[in-house]
Amino acid sequence: MSRINKNVVLALLTLASSAFLLFQLYYYKHYLSTKNGAGLSKSKGSRIGFDSTQWRAVKKFIMLTSNQNVPVFLIDPLILELINKNFEQVKNTSHGSTSQCKFFCVPRDFTAFALQYHLWKNEEGWFRIAENMGFQCLKIESKDPRLDGIDSLSGTEIPLHYICKLATHAIHLVVFHERSGNYLWHGHLRLKEHIDRKFVPFRKLQFGRYPGAFDRPELQQVTVDGLEVLIPKDPMHFVEEVPHSRFIECRYKEARAFFQQYLDDNTVEAVAFRKSAKELLQLAAKTLNKLGVPFWLSSGTCLGWYRQCNIIPYSKDVDLGIFIQDYKSDIILAFQDAGLPLKHKFGKVEDSLELSFQGKDDVKLDIFFFYEETDHMWNGGTQAKTGKKFKYLFPKFTLCWTEFVDMKVHVPCETLEYIEANYGTQT
Repeated sequence: MSRINKNVVLALLTLASSAFLLFQLYYYKHYLSTKNGAGLSKSKGSRIGFDSTQWRAVKKFIMLTSNQNVPVFLIDPLILELINKNFEQVKNTSHGSTSQCKFFCVPRDFTAFALQYHLWKNEEGWFRIAENMGFQCLKIESKDPRLDGIDSLSGTEIPLHYICKLATHAIHLVVFHERSGNYLWHGHLRLKEHIDRKFVPFRKLQFGRYPGAFDRPELQQVTVDGLEVLIPKDPMHFVEEVPHSRFIECRYKEARAFFQQYLDDNTVEAVAFRKSAKELLQLAAKTLNKLGVPFWLSSGTCLGWYRQCNIIPYSKDVDLGIFIQDYKSDIILAFQDAGLPLKHKFGKVEDSLELSFQGKDDVKLDIFFFYEETDHMWNGGTQAKTGKKFKYLFPKFTLCWTEFVDMKVHVPCETLEYIEANYGTQT
């Protein structure tokens, strides 16, 4: 009897200890492992989001460009904005130390990069290697607009955009070209007939709807989501340029036709005036840029750009426009400090303000301030000798960049309507 009792007790003890062990295993698996696992993965550095399609495509693209010494830099507005908001964190992140993908893993169709074309040494070789790495690449070319007025070179094509797709994510590589005004320009992304419109959702691209012009950015290298990339040193300056970057070319062909009909004035006096007017425009631009006051070519200077891509030699002055809301009280003092004394001041800030400054060699700088109404804009004019006032009406307009006498400057995008409002239809 005592032996049976001992066996029963032993069996019960074995059963109880087994049940306890199973309970411990269950508790550890469902409670402690989850809690401790989170802490453990956090301390070791989890890789959250790094399996996303976007991140893999960007990583492969950066590997490709780095191995081929192609100096691309990030220009994607959304990502640059996110980087700017977390700039201290990004600046202090070292390669490989990132635990969570915060920037390149945002769900989207494209990531935009850029390169300066004159720094690209092996374009065709890069294209082949990209396709060998699994990218499907599309190259967009078009005529170089700078050569439009030169018969022997007109029609020469240059690369403007590359779109390289890996799985469902695409890299948009915007090709920037140097312009003589020391700025960067990219062309319009215009699809040719043979291109598959379903290759990517082209309408979602943030660059290429129209040509664009940008200040040449200073670059810096940072680590973003574990990847070393170049970005503009001032990310927000670049982001703020994007919606105002639209560029229109001077009409080179029409200018050439104009000079075939009306011979250009190349007299000593005309050449000297154009030189003085260009220097005055450069000085005015430098002064206004320092004040943070946007301006555009107006009146005769705008007509010269539109009709003959040059300063009209008999105009005898330089004309600029400024929106009255951009007026600053120290503008007169700034021009005087730049060596341009005030010659005339007509009207007042509230009504028909016009400023005139005296440049060297008797070349005058006229600044017209524009006022906005519900359905039109206007500027005032005063006849210097009689004091008689005029009011000039203009249809509403926006501003575009252009190149004029080796400078990046604004003109009204709706240039013809602007000029016709100023001079009539026979210009």
